[in-house]
Amino acid sequence: MCGFAGSWQAAGQGAEALRALGDRMAEAIALRGPDDHGVFVDETLGLTMAFRRLAILDLSAEGHQPKASSSGRYVITFNGEIYNFQELRRRLEAMGSTFKGHSDTEVILEGVERWGVRETITLLNGMFAIALWDTQERVLHIARDPLGIKPLYLGSQNGMLLWGSELKALRAHPGFHPALDPDAMDLYFRHGFVPSPYSIYQGVRKLAPGCMVSISRPDAPLEPFAYRTLKDVVDRGLSDPFRGTDEEAIQLVESTLKDCVGRQMASDVPLGAFLSGGIDSSLIVSLMQAQSARPIQTFCIGFAEDHFNEATHARAVANHLGTDHSELIVSPQDALALIPGMAEVYDEPFADPAMIPTCLVSKLAREQVTVSLSGDGGDEVFAGYGHHISAHEGRLASALALPSGLRHAAGLGCSGLSSLLNLLPGQFAARASDSLAYRARNFGFQDSVSYYRAQVADQLGRGNDLLKSPRDPRYVLTEALPMKHPRTVAEDFLYLDSMIILPDEYLTKVDRAAMSVSLEGRVPFLDDEAVALAWRLPMRLKVRDGQGKWVLRQVLKRHVPAEIIDRPKHGFSVPIEAWLRGPLRAWGEELLQAQQPGTENLFAEGAVERLWEEHQRGVRSHAVLLWKILMFKAWYARWCA
Repeated sequence: MCGFAGSWQAAGQGAEALRALGDRMAEAIALRGPDDHGVFVDETLGLTMAFRRLAILDLSAEGHQPKASSSGRYVITFNGEIYNFQELRRRLEAMGSTFKGHSDTEVILEGVERWGVRETITLLNGMFAIALWDTQERVLHIARDPLGIKPLYLGSQNGMLLWGSELKALRAHPGFHPALDPDAMDLYFRHGFVPSPYSIYQGVRKLAPGCMVSISRPDAPLEPFAYRTLKDVVDRGLSDPFRGTDEEAIQLVESTLKDCVGRQMASDVPLGAFLSGGIDSSLIVSLMQAQSARPIQTFCIGFAEDHFNEATHARAVANHLGTDHSELIVSPQDALALIPGMAEVYDEPFADPAMIPTCLVSKLAREQVTVSLSGDGGDEVFAGYGHHISAHEGRLASALALPSGLRHAAGLGCSGLSSLLNLLPGQFAARASDSLAYRARNFGFQDSVSYYRAQVADQLGRGNDLLKSPRDPRYVLTEALPMKHPRTVAEDFLYLDSMIILPDEYLTKVDRAAMSVSLEGRVPFLDDEAVALAWRLPMRLKVRDGQGKWVLRQVLKRHVPAEIIDRPKHGFSVPIEAWLRGPLRAWGEELLQAQQPGTENLFAEGAVERLWEEHQRGVRSHAVLLWKILMFKAWYARWCA
């Protein structure tokens, strides 16, 4: 796990100036790689490639980057880990290749020499962002892993090309001119993060997962192409479904996940795991402990508020498995101390409240380990969310069973009653109105994408009258799904979760939090083999009897007693609603009242004040939307003031 950055501009600067420029961009992301740094320049072309290293595999100088291939033709900067690099190395050695070290970086370079750029990148199983310079053809190849586990920004400004692991690296370039993208801001207030391919800045985009771009000059149009995407995995899985028994499925999932976890335990530095006590993290830790001769180090964050404190569950799992467990109970004061620094960690507007415990548990883990595995991705791959259950066997499934005419009538009825209740005062009427409005959308949906957009994205609290000039940008949720194989609505939701929420919210949350303390986070549920298997499994093996992740639960019960893990899904929840009425109230009011030039016309007149006042009186909970506003204003104060 590391970080890189680079620029390509018109020639004219000397080598020392270009090297200083690379140092400056890399220094902005120094926490991604505190162990080593390096810069490659081509002064004849105005090219700079900079790197910061967090040493995980091959701690010797052979792991230094930027690194040249054996022939010297290719130069690479690579952020991530390749989990099948030993297998690829054996294939290359059989073809006559020799290696000086034992890093995955050297294997990528030798693969490119033997098989070509696109062919090699297609073979990689792992999390990665790559910038590869071909000194012979004078072409820059930039690629990102198929699920978007590792970040990669790419921008073009005034004939200059910039790229990097985080936006702060691009901002460090003196030629970068930040201008906010109004489409990205609209999407931020809808989702609480900026979804791909947008970034908060005009002229800068996230490279989409599973895509690469090959650039022959710095002012060339950026035209990414897909080399291997989730769509390919989905189509293959649905065309070759698993047809075995439940017991055979449980056995296959366990053996596959055990292999995935085993591969991701490879490390030359201390390794541990986040343990929340939920299904996903408990299963990952169980499979780690089953393959370890000594106790795995596990880490957990809890809250002083009993309703949100899952530390007791994590402790029970850790005690049963015999891990070396560490936990920290977080108070509102701990959160308040951390929040002012969030805009530095998340250098693009980001409003998932779980960023707070994720940063804290990362800090706790980094005191003892350099690598930590987590259960992220389990919900998106094996169907753990309420909308998966509802689409397969819940209220949405019942609504879909009605003829379209009845659905339309029921939707109108719920919508009308919701409007009437909204006119009445009091907390009960407000909540009943919101519930009926939610059900009205259930009956009125036209297809999977429109439903997902209305229920999963907009339900998070955008607020119809928040923005003065709302927009409707084109992105995944304005396009038809690309797959051709027949799918259920629940399967469409799984696909959309993996295309939007997973890379741009949950994986971003973990990457930035972990990297802020120089910790590598790994996600075994997103191993290529695990994802491919999950898409072969029919929904009945994922959702059953009102519960998601059915097959994962059965595997976990082989390792942890049912009484420890059979409880309602809770998630990494944070008591933001109560905190905004209590210990964070003064901070929130001060930030909301702050005058920020450039944002005067962003919000509708009186909209923010109304949300805050209703929340404080307890008429409605606007915690989600208010947190988006507060995090945007905190980000703006740090990066735009």
